[in-house]
Amino acid sequence: MAQQSTPDTLDPAPGANSAPERPPAVEPDGGVALLAWAARMREEQPAWRDGAGHVHVFRHSDVQRILADPATFSSDTVGRLSGGEKQAPRGTLLLLDPPLHGKMRRLVSKAFTPGLIAGLEPWITELTGQLLDAAPEDAFDLVDTLANPLPVTVIARMLGVPAEDRDRFQGWADQLLSTDPEDPESVRRMEETAVTISAYLQGFIEARRREPTGDLLSTLVGAEVDGERLEDEDIASFATLLLLAGHITTSVLVGNALLCLDRDPELLAKVRADRSLIPAVIEETLRLRPPFTRIERVTTTGTTVAGTAVGPDTLVHLWLLSANRDERVFEDADEFRAGRSNSRQTAFGHGIHYCIGAPLARLEGRIALEALLDRYDRIAVDPSVRLTWHGTNVFGARHLPLRVHRA
Repeated sequence: MAQQSTPDTLDPAPGANSAPERPPAVEPDGGVALLAWAARMREEQPAWRDGAGHVHVFRHSDVQRILADPATFSSDTVGRLSGGEKQAPRGTLLLLDPPLHGKMRRLVSKAFTPGLIAGLEPWITELTGQLLDAAPEDAFDLVDTLANPLPVTVIARMLGVPAEDRDRFQGWADQLLSTDPEDPESVRRMEETAVTISAYLQGFIEARRREPTGDLLSTLVGAEVDGERLEDEDIASFATLLLLAGHITTSVLVGNALLCLDRDPELLAKVRADRSLIPAVIEETLRLRPPFTRIERVTTTGTTVAGTAVGPDTLVHLWLLSANRDERVFEDADEFRAGRSNSRQTAFGHGIHYCIGAPLARLEGRIALEALLDRYDRIAVDPSVRLTWHGTNVFGARHLPLRVHRA
């Protein structure tokens, strides 16, 4: 069994009272120290103020309450933390508050109806087969071969941009995901990347204005909000969000599901014998190893979180990874139990900002696991390769080398 696949049985963390200025990194241990730290913080400091004055929240009940209260905890981190000097484009749903958020979400929801998502299944299944057809026979990197190109190609098709540019999309996504908001140089590179993406998309937006083609970019070009057409910047920002969040969610989900199954050969055998268990495996993977470790809000007024006074305009980090392992909600929370009730897990958020692409990510994850089990009678994470991990905000391996045997 691969030693690098992040055990979920945790050793006691160092005393939370001597907590570091910043949370432990995921690298190099795959998140073991981070999980242990979060577990201790849930018990001893459920609302912790770091060296920058940000507040970190760890318990499930507090995370859910904050996500359900957009009036007190705003998503407009750009506008509020800049004192109004900057504004997020209207297409950046994650950074919008009501009522604009509701109007924009209803607009883009037209591309994510259950019927439209279900209609993609035959094509996604075919695409998955094509990607695996191109894989080496005995060993390959799951991330490079399937977990990254699958969602990127799906999103490119939805938007109406060339799927052959997916390597370019991946490079941009890697740059954005590696951004350290406390490092000015890292932020500068992120801003340069955002400008590059916007310039790339501009040509497609202009083409859709001349001749709509029925794709998502065409829908956004023709849409109106409060009687106004969306600006090109708004459209580009939503497309960028979809390319980034949409693909990394599925990519990390598929990799994490394989990691969890690799660590439990008995469960893997059960799933191989009964594919109806795959949705339960996906849900438990999302709970135990959510793609994004945390999300942010900013207070609009003075308030209290877990008995701690929090002033206005304070950045609040909501630890989804910690909330999903809260023992008050999930029995034996650090154990992988496919089939447990996961209706309260927070991997896709909660409230008005619940992930609009969650059904698509679940569909892609199910199809990917089904295809892997259909094609290979043996799948194992290569124990000889040391895994590398995404940064603190993403909980998954950058690459996942597999050893396989064709069925």
